[in-house]
Amino acid sequence: MRKLLCLLLALFSLCPLFALAEDEPLPWDYAIDPLTLRNLNGYLTLANRDHLLASAYAPSDLVNVTARHVSGRFQLRQAAHDALLAMFAAADADGCTLYVKSAYRSYQTQNTMYYNRLKANNGKDDGWVSYPGASDHQTGLGLDILNYAWTQKSGMNAEFANTKEAQWMAAHCHEYGFVIRYQQDKQEITGINFEPWHLRYVGPSCAAYMYENNLSLEEFTLEWQAYIANYNARGGNYEEYCKALTTLPDPVVTGSYDGQGDGEMSFFQP
Repeated sequence: MRKLLCLLLALFSLCPLFALAEDEPLPWDYAIDPLTLRNLNGYLTLANRDHLLASAYAPSDLVNVTARHVSGRFQLRQAAHDALLAMFAAADADGCTLYVKSAYRSYQTQNTMYYNRLKANNGKDDGWVSYPGASDHQTGLGLDILNYAWTQKSGMNAEFANTKEAQWMAAHCHEYGFVIRYQQDKQEITGINFEPWHLRYVGPSCAAYMYENNLSLEEFTLEWQAYIANYNARGGNYEEYCKALTTLPDPVVTGSYDGQGDGEMSFFQP
């Protein structure tokens, strides 16, 4: 009896430990951290015919592009521009001279471009100009980059992919947080023709993951949203998990920080 009593007391003394274990959040095993997927900085904002941006939407942190560009004034969101400067420097070092041909466009500008294209094409949407509100350019994170020879052409087409500059971007842009937004053989998914010149900033961790898994932004969005839904269905609580992470003490930084904004927390919503 005494042995049984001691065993019961021992079990009761462990109850707080059992309760603590039950309160622990479900382990997060997705490749991208949960705070990045909250998209509070808007870097994962999806703009297409099914996800239209409001006509009044314009990013609040646009800066003038100082990277090499064709004549005119261009703007990008700050993080995208910082990454662009680093990417251009790396391209220069590898013997590839890049030029910005287009960057942020307002809804109004896109609206004019789209309907001018329709008019010139007998009313047909041929997949070269995005519908107003569906343009990646309006996010302030998408831009067109060419070599010098192609900046002198009146139009762009998929043959640009054969240039050493396009091939360099395809192989390295993810290292700076960019992806090829409209990939080859994904027109049915993106609704836009292959554009090897159109880059989109999503942040280094997401760009690396998308590159390694050959995902368009549409596919990546569906994947991470499905993971969160499954995480909650398995007994997790995504929102509470994120809240818990934001209340943790600041970590001791022992390595390098990418500096591109993936760790930024704000309440900006696009």
